[in-house]
Amino acid sequence: MKPAEIDFAVRPMKTPIGTIRLVAVEEGLVGVRFANDASRIRDGLDNASAETHLDNAEKALSEYFAGTRKDFSHLPVLAKGTAWQLKVWGTLFKIPFGQTKSYAEIAQSVGNPKAMRAVGLANGRNPIPIIIPCHRVIGANGTLTGFGGGLPAKKWLLEHEGVAARPMI
Repeated sequence: MKPAEIDFAVRPMKTPIGTIRLVAVEEGLVGVRFANDASRIRDGLDNASAETHLDNAEKALSEYFAGTRKDFSHLPVLAKGTAWQLKVWGTLFKIPFGQTKSYAEIAQSVGNPKAMRAVGLANGRNPIPIIIPCHRVIGANGTLTGFGGGLPAKKWLLEHEGVAARPMI
């Protein structure tokens, strides 16, 4: 049996770190995609609720990039993943603007101090970056590590939040 196709509402948005694509369904925002993300999304949802979620996300991100928003808790997001990924993403969501955590600190926070690599994998699969701030996770020595939008974008986001970002060694 073929899985049911889901239609998404998709909107490109120009930002200081490049064009991103916002993705929503009727229930909320499901994705923020960077220009280098080759995944294909079938844009076909003609739904006022999805468009409202895109409007709200675009407004919130515009405010973030303008320096007037530090929090995205008002946005309905629907991150789909495993129980482990959801637990990690929930912890990422709580990292305050202008602060960073290491993979080890996240692993400790989710109750599995030895799971730094698993945290890294979950972090890398975050479907709603910036809003679920995976860019705020750095190496234990304070250096930048991988980011779906690229390390220059991660560096820009952290510096935008007032964090002195150290390049990857």
